[in-house]
Amino acid sequence: MSSPTPGTRILSGIAAAAVTLGVSALVAVPLGSSADARNAIGSTVIDLTPGPVKEWAIQTFGTSDKLFLAVAVLLAIAVLAAIAGLAERRRVPIGTVMFAAAATAGCVAVLSRSGAAPVDVIPTAVGGLAGILALRFLTSGRLSDETAHESAETDPGRRLSLAALGLLGLGVLGAAIGSVWSRRVHSVADDRAAFTPPTIAKPAPPVPPGVQPTGVDITPFVTDNADFYRIDTALSVPQLSREGWKLRIHGMVDNEKTFTLADLEQFELIEQMVTLACVSNPVGGDLVGNALWGGYRVRDLLAAAGISPDADMVLSTSRDGFTAGTPTEAMTDDRDSLLAITMNGQPLPIEHGYPARLVVPGLYGYVSATKWVVDLELTRFDKAEGYWTPLGWSERGPIKTQSRIDVPRSGQDVPTGPVRFGGVAWAQPRGVRAVEVRIDEGPWQPATLGAAYSDDTWRLWSFDWQADRPGPHLIAVRATDNTGYVQTGDRADVIPDGATGWHTVSFSVV
Repeated sequence: MSSPTPGTRILSGIAAAAVTLGVSALVAVPLGSSADARNAIGSTVIDLTPGPVKEWAIQTFGTSDKLFLAVAVLLAIAVLAAIAGLAERRRVPIGTVMFAAAATAGCVAVLSRSGAAPVDVIPTAVGGLAGILALRFLTSGRLSDETAHESAETDPGRRLSLAALGLLGLGVLGAAIGSVWSRRVHSVADDRAAFTPPTIAKPAPPVPPGVQPTGVDITPFVTDNADFYRIDTALSVPQLSREGWKLRIHGMVDNEKTFTLADLEQFELIEQMVTLACVSNPVGGDLVGNALWGGYRVRDLLAAAGISPDADMVLSTSRDGFTAGTPTEAMTDDRDSLLAITMNGQPLPIEHGYPARLVVPGLYGYVSATKWVVDLELTRFDKAEGYWTPLGWSERGPIKTQSRIDVPRSGQDVPTGPVRFGGVAWAQPRGVRAVEVRIDEGPWQPATLGAAYSDDTWRLWSFDWQADRPGPHLIAVRATDNTGYVQTGDRADVIPDGATGWHTVSFSVV
């Protein structure tokens, strides 16, 4: 019996892995994302990754960090599968053992995810078995012997390679079909489209004229839903219908409560314009956005349950298992933290938490902005931790006073003559009192502020300058909040509680 070459064995291992993924994706379609081993493994990798590595991925890839992780996981699977193919022998099936171990690990990962049931391991187990059979078939040498007997002119290695490529293609096709099919079957897009939110009892104040500086192309005051940043730990966006959604409030309360969306209609539905910011936003970054949120005051919901005076934390949990620890004070004071169901007058986008999420003015999202929220536990900071705290971030994340230059862009050429620069500044919930700009090593000069909306929203600014000195220049910006605090120029990393420093941009006058 002839033995496949090392190259053929590598290809056979990768093909067998593709068969595993393809079969598991197809079998998982009726069960949904909770049975998808790829998502479970990727999410487990996210959970086990050290905080600084997570932060590196966010800083390097931004909102494409999940795509990077998905590609990295697939590459890792391919490498391990190639090793398994090389190691597989008919009498010493090391590769088979590796595939079985991987399938077992996949089952464990599936069961470790929030809301998983024992039946959810079936696709991983069936896919693992299919992969092992494919590996045994391709590396056994039988196909080589059979083709060699058919014709002396036949290249057994070539026929084996073609068989491996065929199975590789079928596996990839199965995985693609399974993914697309599952998304269509389980998507809540139609559920969202059919949702007509109740009438707003307390609309937000209208946006005053003058919030948007003229004559300069800077960020809009209200961020469009499609442009709003998204940073979360969900490798696959949870698909949660209105009928399937419930919010449990428990822990240090007088009476545990569970609310459906219909139950929430007993409370006043209000609107608030709130600027959200990610703790991973670097100086000058774009992980910040401003939107009109509609929802129910969290304090009303908590009051219905009765809060213990000793409870200083609300531990919120997402449908995908993410948790955030928010100070109880921030959920119950007059900042009107929301259980939001609308964004800019529309039902929440699915990727931004449909059907319900938390919006807490003044706190970075990692301790407050839980999407797809299904659980609120009243507890204490000395008894519980949110997702990010054990990974190196601080327990409480108040948003720092920050500002950003949108115009000029880094490296931009500016024509000689009068020019108008601009950008944004934020300091929720304190509000922005002033913005100053410095050109090169000159004095700080006041910028012109757009009209203020509220202390919970950012403020846009512009600055007129006479560009009469050709050559390279540097512009810096700093903000002063309504407490009188002037934004520090000291540079600090985003870990543990948000970046600090003045945003500077280099440009040239031509």
